[in-house]
Parts: sequence; structure tokens; C-alpha cells
Amino acid sequence: MRADMTFSPSVLKSLLLPKEHGSWSLAFEPVGLALLVAPSGAGAALAAAVAAGFFTRRPLKLACTLPAADPRRASAGGLAVVGAVLTSAALLVSAVLGGWGELWPLLLAVPFGAAFLWFDLRNEMREAEAELAGSIAFALTPAAFATLAGWAPAPALALAGLTLARSVPTVLVVRTYLRINKGQPAGVFASLISNILALLLVAALGWVRLVPPAAVALSLIFWLRGCWLVTSFRPAWTARRVGMLEAGLGVLQVGVLAAVYAGFPV
Repeated sequence: MRADMTFSPSVLKSLLLPKEHGSWSLAFEPVGLALLVAPSGAGAALAAAVAAGFFTRRPLKLACTLPAADPRRASAGGLAVVGAVLTSAALLVSAVLGGWGELWPLLLAVPFGAAFLWFDLRNEMREAEAELAGSIAFALTPAAFATLAGWAPAPALALAGLTLARSVPTVLVVRTYLRINKGQPAGVFASLISNILALLLVAALGWVRLVPPAAVALSLIFWLRGCWLVTSFRPAWTARRVGMLEAGLGVLQVGVLAAVYAGFPV
């Protein structure tokens, strides 16, 4: 292995960083929200584990799918091992600080994470099922942050419900919008239904006072955005501009919820 391949920043970037720009938001929005509304030392360690796992995904894929003759394969394998060790160590620290029992919500995320990995290793990351599985896995993690911070199961799961209501419709809406723009068949019905179900879920959680009223208002904004992007009223935007819109909405949600949860009983 050439030294310049091992230590070149450009090579390391290509081996570590995901190619899908939207994956950053879908992965770290739930983590950022959870750290702000349910902070704890164990949660900080869990955030480190999630981040390490996120950056382990690409080198693991390359190590498993690149031809044996490709010199990047060995480097990717080494990075995957380092990432797995860091993920495990951070998760262990989280368990020691917060207790293994408080990590039970992660069991809900494991099947979706496994499905995502299965699609990814088969080079089917662009499939809707893969994107949904990955977004659901990350969206469920806030429940674990909440239980580590001492929350009861119901509000902890409600927090994950908010991130699910944000992530799943976003994946379907953005996919549909981009396919429409390319003149390809698009699942407009599925996008609209997912937006309605997300709004109903958050409204129900608000009705039983498991989430702040502001969460319902945010969900209404997301519903309107979804209807706007997949109907005849949609703008003629580039993928980059739509991504900027979603990033802005993500920042809005995290900021508003972090503020209102400060005085909300959990």
C-alpha cells in the first residue's frame, strides 16, 4: 500500500464521507435534537457512537464491495475496523454511564439499521426501501437519549415519534419531487399519505400532551411543504435548492423544539 494513499486527505475523504448529501441531515438532526432536549453524559457518549457508526458505513461498504485488486480496499477495511471499535467503545461508555437497561429503545432501531446495511452492501442505497430504513433507524434513536436522561418511556417514544414524522415523509417527498422533475414515475400518493399520517401522529401526541403544542404547528408546516412540493404547485427548483430548504426546516425544528421542551414536563 502506498503511503500517500493511506494518508492523503482526499483519499480519506473519499473513503469516509457518504456520497448522499441528504444522509447527513437525516442522521444528525435526530441526534442534535435529542442532545438539546434530553442532555446527559450518557447521551453524549451515545451521540459519539452514532457518529462513529455513521462514518463507518462507507468504508465498510467499500471493504466489502471493492475488487480485491483495488488498493483502496485494504484502507477501507482498516477504517471500518477502527470505526467499529470506536462505535462499540462509545456505546459501552454510554451504557456504563446511563445503564444498559436505559438503552432499550435502540432495539427498535436495530432491525431498520440492519435492513439499511443489507441494501447498502448490495449497492441498492438509492432504493426507497434503503433510504426509509436508514432514516427510521436514526429517527428512533432520540428515544434512547431520552431514557438515558431519565425520561419515562411514553415521552421518550413520543420524541422519537416527532423525528419519525419529520424523517419518513421527507424521504418520500424529496424522492418524489426529484423523480417528477426528471420525468420519471413518482409515488405522489405515497408522499401525500405519509405527510397526512405524520401530521395525524404528531397531532395525536399533542392531544395527549406527550409533545409540546409547537410540535404540532411544525408538523403542519411540514405537511404544507410536502403538499407544495409534490403537487402542481411545486416550484422548478434544483436538487440542491430543495436540499437547502430541507436543511433549513431541520434547523427550524431543532431550534423550536429545543426552546419549547425546556419548559415542557416529561
